[in-house]
Amino acid sequence: MKLTAGVEQAICIIVLLSTQDNKAPLASDHISARLDVSPSYLKKIMRKLVVKQLVTSIPGNNGGFSLAKSPEEITGLEIIEAMEGRISIYSDNDLLTKAFEDGIHASKGIEVLNDLFNGANDVLRAYFSKFTVADLLKKSMSLSQIPSLDWNNTSLKDFLAKEMKEHADD
Repeated sequence: MKLTAGVEQAICIIVLLSTQDNKAPLASDHISARLDVSPSYLKKIMRKLVVKQLVTSIPGNNGGFSLAKSPEEITGLEIIEAMEGRISIYSDNDLLTKAFEDGIHASKGIEVLNDLFNGANDVLRAYFSKFTVADLLKKSMSLSQIPSLDWNNTSLKDFLAKEMKEHADD
């Protein structure tokens, strides 16, 4: 199983929205520009995140997107499954039955094989459900709190300069 680029893009979107000032939704054109993806492609990603209730769409001139729940509540599993569907590393194509149609053990082999891969799916789901977006942000930024800024009006360069100045003043 290889995850698509959409998963990484969705994680980036959720991270942007996690740091976005709650008073202002993040405009889709700003998200599109930051990810360097077309607006039409971004709509497809955002639709999946909205349907899975990870993101809220706010219509209007000052509209955009915001998180539907806190970064502490959004797991890696939710983002992956919003983009890819339920984790499944194997699909039974009934090849054992076709290859060994006269074999008395084919059906038991299918059962064993399905159990094996279902167990692997469960392990992956458990692993990805252990980390939240808040965990990801705090670890990557070495911060105890998630910063808040308005990405509609602030560049990453400005944000980092402000952060460095604040740390220098400490």
